[in-house]
Amino acid sequence: MANAHNSHAAGNHGSVKSYGIGFVLSVILTIIPFGLVMYPSLPKEMTLWIIVAFAAIQVLVHLVYFLHLDRSAEQRWNVTAFAFTAMVIAFLVGLALWIMISIHHNMMAH
Repeated sequence: MANAHNSHAAGNHGSVKSYGIGFVLSVILTIIPFGLVMYPSLPKEMTLWIIVAFAAIQVLVHLVYFLHLDRSAEQRWNVTAFAFTAMVIAFLVGLALWIMISIHHNMMAH
């Protein structure tokens, strides 16, 4: 019975290779934006968009290589829960910003 439990648990963990790939990608996705900030060679707005893009890619790398979220049947509910959570957070942050911008605009008009 212990072997069945161990084999099931081992299926949920990544290999050393997948952790290594995730680590290398994470380091690369951190070093490039850091270099752009430390040694500015692009306009500030473009640098900001590159940093945001690399951050989004890094989130995906962490989800796939460290949290093992993929399209497999075993992970379907985890991916669904994550997508729902991300949607709720996006709505909360987006609507809060909308409210604050609206309040700021209305207070400056008077």
